[in-house]
Amino acid sequence: MGTTEHDEGGDSACWLDRVCDECGRIRDDSAAPCPYCAPKAPQRRRDRDAEGRARNARPRDGLGRPLPYGAEGVERQPEGVVRTPLESLTEAQRLLDEGKPFHAHEVLEDAWKSGPQQERELWRGLAQLAVGLTHAARGNVTGATSLLTRGAAAIEPYAHAAPYGIDVTGLTHWAGDLAADLRGPVPAASHAPRLRVSSR
Repeated sequence: MGTTEHDEGGDSACWLDRVCDECGRIRDDSAAPCPYCAPKAPQRRRDRDAEGRARNARPRDGLGRPLPYGAEGVERQPEGVVRTPLESLTEAQRLLDEGKPFHAHEVLEDAWKSGPQQERELWRGLAQLAVGLTHAARGNVTGATSLLTRGAAAIEPYAHAAPYGIDVTGLTHWAGDLAADLRGPVPAASHAPRLRVSSR
């Protein structure tokens, strides 16, 4: 039997049920919607903050994990707030003591971005330590160890003349001990460090 110019080739029983009734094209999976004529799923618009910057609006829990839209989460720290160094340390310590190291990291990150150049590594290291504790509380041992180690290395050069009463030596020991002992999730509040010598 000859073929016609419209023949798709092979046994018609192999492909006939894959022909879309709407557009007539052959699809790979007859059970799935036709990829050629099925309506495309609407793309979710990117979340933005009040200033128009991209920022995920999904609520988060106390450890910064995203929750479904509409769920009740822990209010996030406003982004880009310029505080004095002591205000940053006080607010970050409050959040650490409440078991919210992710939120403390956001405060410390603002200080890192707005502080003087000569202190940037110090604030970045403090933010990394808070993220390390966040991973430790989530049970991510590898991530926690990496961030605790990096954070301690970033702040260590400030140990000889730490500004604002920051307990660089104590924080470095705390990070090393936590990283060495970590086997699984830990309660964030009870493992929170003291940021300043005077806050003990």
